[in-house]
Amino acid sequence: MTTTLGRLQKVDLRDIWETEAQHFTPWLAQEGNLTILADTLNIDLEFEAREEYVGRFQADILCKNTVDGSHVLIENQLEKTDHKHLGQLLTYAAGLEAVTIVWIAARFTDEHRAALDWLNDITDDSISFFGLEIELWKIDDSPAAPKFNIISKPNDWTRSVSKAAKRMSENGLTEKGTSQQAFWEVFTQLYDDRGYSLRLQKRSKPHVTYAPVGRTGFRLAASIRAHKQCLTVELELLGDNAKPYFHLLHEDKAEIEQEVGAALEWKEMPESKTSRILLFKNNVDPLDESQWPYLQEWFLEKMTLFDKVFRERVRKLDADDWQPDGEKE
Repeated sequence: MTTTLGRLQKVDLRDIWETEAQHFTPWLAQEGNLTILADTLNIDLEFEAREEYVGRFQADILCKNTVDGSHVLIENQLEKTDHKHLGQLLTYAAGLEAVTIVWIAARFTDEHRAALDWLNDITDDSISFFGLEIELWKIDDSPAAPKFNIISKPNDWTRSVSKAAKRMSENGLTEKGTSQQAFWEVFTQLYDDRGYSLRLQKRSKPHVTYAPVGRTGFRLAASIRAHKQCLTVELELLGDNAKPYFHLLHEDKAEIEQEVGAALEWKEMPESKTSRILLFKNNVDPLDESQWPYLQEWFLEKMTLFDKVFRERVRKLDADDWQPDGEKE
Protein backbone atom coordinates (compact mmCIF):
# COMPACT_ATOMS: atom_id res chain seq x y z
CA MET A 1 0.00 0.00 0.00
CA THR A 2 1.31 3.44 -0.97
CA THR A 3 0.97 6.20 1.64
CA THR A 4 0.81 9.80 0.49
CA LEU A 5 2.74 12.15 2.73
CA GLY A 6 2.62 15.91 2.89
CA ARG A 7 5.60 18.16 2.28
CA LEU A 8 7.04 20.03 5.26
CA GLN A 9 7.80 23.66 4.36
CA LYS A 10 9.47 26.40 6.36
CA VAL A 11 7.56 29.70 6.56
CA ASP A 12 9.21 33.11 6.79
CA LEU A 13 8.48 34.69 10.17
CA ARG A 14 7.62 38.04 8.56
CA ASP A 15 4.90 36.37 6.51
CA ILE A 16 2.97 35.89 9.76
CA TRP A 17 4.29 38.60 12.08
CA GLU A 18 5.15 41.87 10.37
CA THR A 19 6.62 43.47 13.50
CA GLU A 20 7.80 42.28 16.89
CA ALA A 21 5.98 44.82 19.07
CA GLN A 22 2.64 44.97 17.25
CA HIS A 23 2.32 41.39 16.04
CA PHE A 24 4.69 38.76 17.50
CA THR A 25 4.68 39.91 21.14
CA PRO A 26 0.85 40.17 21.38
CA TRP A 27 0.59 36.72 19.77
CA LEU A 28 3.05 35.19 22.23
CA ALA A 29 1.33 36.82 25.22
CA GLN A 30 -1.88 34.87 24.55
CA GLU A 31 -2.38 32.03 27.02
CA GLY A 32 -2.42 29.21 24.48
CA ASN A 33 0.79 30.43 22.82
CA LEU A 34 2.58 30.97 26.14
CA THR A 35 1.74 27.34 26.87
CA ILE A 36 3.79 26.27 23.83
CA LEU A 37 6.73 28.24 25.19
CA ALA A 38 6.15 26.90 28.71
CA ASP A 39 6.19 23.32 27.41
CA THR A 40 9.51 24.00 25.70
CA LEU A 41 11.06 25.54 28.83
CA ASN A 42 9.41 23.09 31.25
CA ILE A 43 8.31 26.09 33.34
CA ASP A 44 4.69 26.80 34.24
CA LEU A 45 4.14 30.42 33.13
CA GLU A 46 1.54 32.91 34.31
CA PHE A 47 1.27 36.09 32.22
CA GLU A 48 1.68 39.38 34.09
CA ALA A 49 2.34 42.23 31.68
CA ARG A 50 3.59 43.38 28.29
CA GLU A 51 6.16 46.12 27.83
CA GLU A 52 7.00 46.12 31.54
CA TYR A 53 9.77 48.50 32.67
CA VAL A 54 12.88 47.09 34.30
CA GLY A 55 15.09 50.08 34.96
CA ARG A 56 15.19 52.20 31.79
CA PHE A 57 14.25 49.30 29.52
CA GLN A 58 10.98 47.57 28.75
CA ALA A 59 10.78 43.79 28.76
CA ASP A 60 8.54 42.52 25.96
CA ILE A 61 6.66 40.11 28.25
CA LEU A 62 6.79 39.64 32.01
CA CYS A 63 5.54 36.34 33.49
CA LYS A 64 5.78 34.47 36.76
CA ASN A 65 6.93 30.94 37.44
CA THR A 66 3.86 29.62 39.25
CA VAL A 67 5.88 27.23 41.43
CA ASP A 68 8.10 29.77 43.22
CA GLY A 69 6.67 33.13 42.12
CA SER A 70 9.95 34.23 40.52
CA HIS A 71 9.93 36.46 37.45
CA VAL A 72 10.31 35.20 33.90
CA LEU A 73 11.25 37.97 31.43
CA ILE A 74 10.89 37.36 27.72
CA GLU A 75 12.67 39.43 25.08
CA ASN A 76 11.82 38.94 21.39
CA GLN A 77 13.58 39.49 18.08
CA LEU A 78 12.37 38.54 14.61
CA GLU A 79 15.89 38.69 13.26
CA LYS A 80 19.31 37.50 14.39
CA THR A 81 20.51 38.41 17.87
CA ASP A 82 22.40 41.66 18.49
CA HIS A 83 24.44 43.32 21.24
CA LYS A 84 21.66 45.79 22.14
CA HIS A 85 19.32 43.02 23.26
CA LEU A 86 22.11 41.23 25.11
CA GLY A 87 22.77 44.45 27.05
CA GLN A 88 19.08 44.71 27.95
CA LEU A 89 19.08 41.14 29.23
CA LEU A 90 21.98 41.94 31.54
CA THR A 91 20.11 45.00 32.80
CA TYR A 92 17.09 42.86 33.59
CA ALA A 93 19.24 40.35 35.48
CA ALA A 94 20.79 43.14 37.54
CA GLY A 95 17.39 44.65 38.36
CA LEU A 96 15.76 41.53 39.80
CA GLU A 97 16.95 39.20 42.57
CA ALA A 98 15.53 35.97 41.15
CA VAL A 99 14.73 35.80 37.48
CA THR A 100 14.63 33.58 34.41
CA ILE A 101 15.52 35.44 31.21
CA VAL A 102 14.25 34.09 27.90
CA TRP A 103 15.71 35.53 24.69
CA ILE A 104 13.76 34.54 21.57
CA ALA A 105 15.17 35.31 18.13
CA ALA A 106 15.01 34.14 14.54
CA ARG A 107 18.68 33.16 14.69
CA PHE A 108 21.40 33.17 17.34
CA THR A 109 24.94 34.12 16.44
CA ASP A 110 27.65 31.87 17.81
CA GLU A 111 28.93 34.76 19.94
CA HIS A 112 25.57 35.39 21.63
CA ARG A 113 24.95 31.71 22.25
CA ALA A 114 28.39 31.50 23.85
CA ALA A 115 27.57 34.59 25.95
CA LEU A 116 24.42 32.94 27.36
CA ASP A 117 26.31 29.71 28.06
CA TRP A 118 28.96 31.72 29.92
CA LEU A 119 26.34 33.63 31.94
CA ASN A 120 24.72 30.36 32.98
CA ASP A 121 28.12 29.05 34.06
CA ILE A 122 29.04 32.04 36.24
CA THR A 123 25.66 32.77 37.89
CA ASP A 124 23.98 30.81 40.67
CA ASP A 125 20.59 29.15 40.27
CA SER A 126 18.66 32.31 41.21
CA ILE A 127 19.31 33.60 37.67
CA SER A 128 18.84 31.52 34.52
CA PHE A 129 19.25 32.37 30.85
CA PHE A 130 17.51 30.64 27.94
CA GLY A 131 18.13 31.28 24.25
CA LEU A 132 15.45 30.06 21.84
CA GLU A 133 15.15 30.23 18.07
CA ILE A 134 11.59 30.52 16.73
CA GLU A 135 10.59 28.77 13.49
CA LEU A 136 7.36 28.42 11.52
CA TRP A 137 6.48 25.28 9.58
CA LYS A 138 3.51 24.04 7.57
CA ILE A 139 2.52 20.92 5.66
CA ASP A 140 1.26 21.72 2.15
CA ASP A 141 -1.57 24.25 2.64
CA SER A 142 -1.97 23.82 6.40
CA PRO A 143 -1.76 26.78 8.79
CA ALA A 144 1.75 27.66 9.92
CA ALA A 145 2.80 26.13 13.25
CA PRO A 146 5.43 27.58 15.61
CA LYS A 147 8.42 25.62 16.87
CA PHE A 148 10.81 26.80 19.58
CA ASN A 149 14.33 25.36 19.57
CA ILE A 150 16.45 25.73 22.70
CA ILE A 151 19.88 27.06 21.75
CA SER A 152 21.18 27.77 25.25
CA LYS A 153 19.86 26.77 28.67
CA PRO A 154 21.04 26.50 32.29
CA ASN A 155 23.06 23.42 33.04
CA ASP A 156 20.98 22.41 36.06
CA TRP A 157 22.76 19.10 36.40
CA THR A 158 26.14 20.78 36.76
CA ARG A 159 24.71 23.30 39.19
CA SER A 160 23.03 20.67 41.34
CA VAL A 161 26.19 18.58 41.46
CA SER A 162 28.24 21.66 42.37
CA LYS A 163 25.82 22.61 45.14
CA ALA A 164 25.81 19.07 46.48
CA ALA A 165 29.60 18.98 46.47
CA LYS A 166 29.69 22.32 48.30
CA ARG A 167 27.30 21.05 50.97
CA MET A 168 29.37 17.90 51.42
CA SER A 169 32.62 19.83 51.77
CA GLU A 170 31.21 22.47 54.13
CA ASN A 171 28.72 20.53 56.23
CA GLY A 172 29.06 16.91 55.25
CA LEU A 173 26.10 15.38 53.43
CA THR A 174 24.43 12.80 55.63
CA GLU A 175 23.69 9.27 54.54
CA LYS A 176 19.99 10.18 54.71
CA GLY A 177 20.48 13.18 52.41
CA THR A 178 22.38 11.07 49.91
CA SER A 179 19.62 8.44 49.90
CA GLN A 180 16.93 11.09 49.41
CA GLN A 181 18.76 12.57 46.44
CA ALA A 182 19.06 9.12 44.89
CA PHE A 183 15.34 8.50 45.51
CA TRP A 184 14.37 11.61 43.54
CA GLU A 185 16.78 10.87 40.72
CA VAL A 186 15.10 7.50 40.20
CA PHE A 187 11.67 9.06 40.60
CA THR A 188 12.36 11.78 38.02
CA GLN A 189 13.55 9.22 35.48
CA LEU A 190 10.43 7.10 36.09
CA TYR A 191 8.25 10.20 35.78
CA ASP A 192 9.86 11.20 32.48
CA ASP A 193 9.63 7.68 31.08
CA ARG A 194 5.90 7.57 31.83
CA GLY A 195 5.29 10.88 30.00
CA TYR A 196 3.35 12.62 32.78
CA SER A 197 2.18 16.17 32.05
CA LEU A 198 3.11 17.78 35.37
CA ARG A 199 6.32 19.81 35.24
CA LEU A 200 8.60 18.72 38.05
CA GLN A 201 10.80 21.60 39.15
CA LYS A 202 14.48 21.50 40.02
CA ARG A 203 14.97 20.75 43.72
CA SER A 204 16.70 23.04 46.22
CA LYS A 205 16.21 20.59 49.14
CA PRO A 206 16.95 16.85 49.11
CA HIS A 207 13.69 15.77 50.77
CA VAL A 208 11.12 17.52 48.55
CA THR A 209 10.17 18.08 44.92
CA TYR A 210 7.62 20.57 43.55
CA ALA A 211 5.24 20.82 40.62
CA PRO A 212 3.07 23.74 39.44
CA VAL A 213 -0.70 23.62 39.66
CA GLY A 214 -1.52 26.45 37.26
CA ARG A 215 -1.45 29.62 39.37
CA THR A 216 1.09 31.71 41.24
CA GLY A 217 0.80 31.27 44.99
CA PHE A 218 0.00 27.56 44.76
CA ARG A 219 2.18 24.52 44.21
CA LEU A 220 2.17 20.79 44.71
CA ALA A 221 4.85 19.34 46.97
CA ALA A 222 5.92 15.74 47.41
CA SER A 223 8.04 15.18 50.52
CA ILE A 224 10.04 12.40 52.12
CA ARG A 225 9.85 12.55 55.93
CA ALA A 226 12.28 9.81 56.85
CA HIS A 227 12.42 10.77 60.54
CA LYS A 228 8.63 10.32 60.78
CA GLN A 229 8.55 7.23 58.56
CA CYS A 230 6.07 8.79 56.14
CA LEU A 231 5.55 10.51 52.78
CA THR A 232 3.33 13.50 52.04
CA VAL A 233 1.73 15.01 48.99
CA GLU A 234 0.31 18.44 49.59
CA LEU A 235 -1.09 21.61 48.11
CA GLU A 236 0.88 24.60 49.40
CA LEU A 237 -0.79 28.03 49.48
CA LEU A 238 1.69 30.89 49.63
CA GLY A 239 1.56 34.66 50.03
CA ASP A 240 -0.79 37.38 51.25
CA ASN A 241 -3.97 35.64 50.09
CA ALA A 242 -3.10 32.18 51.40
CA LYS A 243 -5.60 32.40 54.27
CA PRO A 244 -8.65 33.52 52.23
CA TYR A 245 -7.87 30.85 49.63
CA PHE A 246 -7.43 28.22 52.33
CA HIS A 247 -10.81 28.99 53.88
CA LEU A 248 -12.56 29.00 50.49
CA LEU A 249 -11.13 25.56 49.73
CA HIS A 250 -12.03 24.38 53.22
CA GLU A 251 -15.67 25.18 52.47
CA ASP A 252 -15.47 22.34 49.91
CA LYS A 253 -13.63 20.01 52.32
CA ALA A 254 -16.13 17.15 52.10
CA GLU A 255 -16.25 17.21 48.30
CA ILE A 256 -12.47 17.50 47.97
CA GLU A 257 -11.81 14.61 50.33
CA GLN A 258 -14.37 12.49 48.51
CA GLU A 259 -12.55 13.14 45.21
CA VAL A 260 -9.17 12.37 46.80
CA GLY A 261 -10.62 9.26 48.43
CA ALA A 262 -9.07 9.96 51.83
CA ALA A 263 -9.15 12.34 54.78
CA LEU A 264 -6.70 15.24 54.45
CA GLU A 265 -4.89 17.31 57.04
CA TRP A 266 -5.92 20.98 56.73
CA LYS A 267 -3.24 23.23 58.23
CA GLU A 268 -4.12 26.92 58.19
CA MET A 269 -0.93 27.96 60.05
CA PRO A 270 -2.31 31.34 61.26
CA GLU A 271 1.10 32.84 62.12
CA SER A 272 2.54 32.09 58.68
CA LYS A 273 1.88 33.29 55.13
CA THR A 274 1.68 29.64 54.15
CA SER A 275 -1.18 27.14 54.49
CA ARG A 276 -1.14 23.46 53.59
CA ILE A 277 -3.52 20.69 52.63
CA LEU A 278 -1.77 17.34 53.11
CA LEU A 279 -2.18 13.65 52.37
CA PHE A 280 0.03 11.27 54.38
CA LYS A 281 1.43 7.83 53.65
CA ASN A 282 2.45 6.51 57.06
CA ASN A 283 4.49 3.58 58.36
CA VAL A 284 6.95 3.43 55.48
CA ASP A 285 10.73 3.65 55.31
CA PRO A 286 11.77 5.88 52.39
CA LEU A 287 15.43 5.05 53.03
CA ASP A 288 14.79 1.36 52.31
CA GLU A 289 15.55 1.01 48.60
CA SER A 290 13.49 -2.17 48.35
CA GLN A 291 10.39 -0.03 49.02
CA TRP A 292 11.21 2.62 46.42
CA PRO A 293 9.17 1.20 43.49
CA TYR A 294 6.05 1.04 45.68
CA LEU A 295 6.60 4.49 47.24
CA GLN A 296 7.36 6.14 43.91
CA GLU A 297 4.20 4.69 42.40
CA TRP A 298 2.30 6.21 45.32
CA PHE A 299 3.84 9.62 44.64
CA LEU A 300 3.01 9.39 40.92
CA GLU A 301 -0.60 8.46 41.61
CA LYS A 302 -1.25 11.03 44.33
CA MET A 303 0.51 13.99 42.65
CA THR A 304 -1.53 13.36 39.51
CA LEU A 305 -4.69 13.07 41.62
CA PHE A 306 -3.99 16.31 43.50
CA ASP A 307 -3.44 18.12 40.21
CA LYS A 308 -6.80 16.83 38.94
CA VAL A 309 -8.66 17.76 42.14
CA PHE A 310 -7.15 21.20 42.74
CA ARG A 311 -6.03 22.72 39.40
CA GLU A 312 -9.38 24.13 38.26
CA ARG A 313 -10.41 24.98 41.81
CA VAL A 314 -7.41 27.20 42.48
CA ARG A 315 -7.77 28.97 39.13
CA LYS A 316 -11.30 30.03 40.06
CA LEU A 317 -10.53 31.27 43.59
CA ASP A 318 -11.13 34.96 44.36
CA ALA A 319 -9.86 36.17 47.74
CA ASP A 320 -12.65 38.76 47.89
CA ASP A 321 -15.21 35.95 48.08
CA TRP A 322 -14.13 35.08 51.63
CA GLN A 323 -15.11 37.09 54.70
CA PRO A 324 -13.92 36.29 58.24
CA ASP A 325 -16.70 35.05 60.54
CA GLY A 326 -17.11 38.39 62.27
CA GLU A 327 -17.54 40.27 58.98
CA LYS A 328 -20.14 38.05 57.29
CA GLU A 329 -23.50 39.65 56.69
